[in-house]
Amino acid sequence: MAKQQRPTTTLGKTADYLDQRTTIGVLVKEFARKVFPEHWSFMLGEIALFSFVVLIASGFFLTMFFEPSMALVRYEGEHPASMHGQLMSAAFASTVDMSFEVRGGLLMRQIHHWSALIFVGSIVVHMFRIFFTGAFRKPRELNWIIGLTMLILALAAGFSGYSLPDDVLSGNGLRIIDGVVKSIPVIGSGMSFVVFGGEFPGGYIIPRLFTLHIFVIPALLIVLISLHLFLMVLQKHTQYPGGGRTDKNVVGYPAAPVYVAKMTGNFFIIAGVLTLMGATLSINNVWNYGPYDPSPVSAGTQPDWYILFVDGALRLMPGPGWEWVIGGFTLSMNLLIPAVILPGILFTLLFAWPFLEARVTGDHREHHVLNRPRNRPVRTGVGVALFVAFMVCALAATNDLIATHFSLDIFAITWALRVLFFVGPVFAFWVTKRVCLGLQRKDRELVLHGHESGRIVRFANGEYVEVHAPLEEEERWLRVNYDSPAPLEIQPAMDARGVRRKGYKSDRRWQRLSQLFYEDRVTPVTPAELEAAHSHGQHDEIEATEEIEATERTGAGAAGGRRKR
Repeated sequence: MAKQQRPTTTLGKTADYLDQRTTIGVLVKEFARKVFPEHWSFMLGEIALFSFVVLIASGFFLTMFFEPSMALVRYEGEHPASMHGQLMSAAFASTVDMSFEVRGGLLMRQIHHWSALIFVGSIVVHMFRIFFTGAFRKPRELNWIIGLTMLILALAAGFSGYSLPDDVLSGNGLRIIDGVVKSIPVIGSGMSFVVFGGEFPGGYIIPRLFTLHIFVIPALLIVLISLHLFLMVLQKHTQYPGGGRTDKNVVGYPAAPVYVAKMTGNFFIIAGVLTLMGATLSINNVWNYGPYDPSPVSAGTQPDWYILFVDGALRLMPGPGWEWVIGGFTLSMNLLIPAVILPGILFTLLFAWPFLEARVTGDHREHHVLNRPRNRPVRTGVGVALFVAFMVCALAATNDLIATHFSLDIFAITWALRVLFFVGPVFAFWVTKRVCLGLQRKDRELVLHGHESGRIVRFANGEYVEVHAPLEEEERWLRVNYDSPAPLEIQPAMDARGVRRKGYKSDRRWQRLSQLFYEDRVTPVTPAELEAAHSHGQHDEIEATEEIEATERTGAGAAGGRRKR
């Protein structure tokens, strides 16, 4: 019996030691064989993941110097000179001290802040990519829910970290949150008292936010990221449509060594860029704002970009007439609608979208090939409409800056944005839907007739035609290999005995919603249509003649070459 070979290198011995005690080799082998498709948009998720790694590393450094206390102290540091001797909270004092007295502290603060902005931004863009391409369809509904939950946690992490320095800007943000919490009917005042540990600003909000920011939210994010990646590997990766790509295969490269090397390089690029941004782009200079004081209200300042839509919605909402007293309870609808109801409707719609689309489509198959956005006009239109609504709210959050920089009336700007908030998304939806349908019709024309070549041919009878260049097989596959769902068909209202069918009203509502999604559609070219389009009579004779002439020229050239030799 042959003697078993034992590893000789340190790495080999370590791997063998672990494998004998954990059988991790089976898992590594399975993962190494996993095939991943190639497309630049798949890196958006990697950007979010690696930004989170940088966040954890820089946050660990900052935690060692930050004091999460609202106790009042006098700042005794030398820098900046304007802060010396001022009365402030220990949280603000430790933030300023960290920025000027700790070696590398300001760099780490700015890397941490930029990483948070990129982290949330990459999640948002990644979710848009998933939404537009239909990557949330079966069997990935759970991963879509996990992704949305991670987005909400990322927003909470960003806001809680943004509020920790206890400066004027973050304090005003907490003041707005206090108002929003108090606007919740019946329980709002009690919730505010519990959250802040008394009347605003209380004495406990900074320690509580600190606990959430460094323990609770990161732990939840790590669990959800692990589950997200596990499901992605378990269900295999989605891929863009193309030649030979189906729901039963994955066209790409193995995880090891190709994607492991790419991901490693990508991590160092992202970490390097974030470090460069932290070193050269100043952000959140809290000493310019000063410690929080409830009396002043800053102007010309905005929160981080991911909270702009809430701030803008609050500015767009009219004030007078929107506070109602019912049964002794005051309903502050000017806060409740933009800050609670609208975000609640938005995220409820997003959470329910995979199940809503499956219901109106009647399609419960597994999908691993992505949609081209043009082939789902309504879904693409809804995504663009949401983006336009976000941009309108973001502009509303800067209405004071627009007014001062361009010498415009702030009330006129606000009213214009109010109208645009309702008109803009509807117009964007309609334009996007028409563009998608137009692109689908263009695809049909290309498949049936080919690309325009610019060559005009005249027949003996005087007819002029343009010779079209046929599509390559892969290009044709891309434009014909997709589903075009039709609106749902339902049973009639009356059964065979003339009795009204139970559940007809519910079925009819779903059918109407399905008609909204799929009534306007362009079906892909069928093989029969393609064969009929290619039977052009005299047009085919042109192509056949050209092929014969080309063959004859090639044969003559080869014969001449032989004669010369």
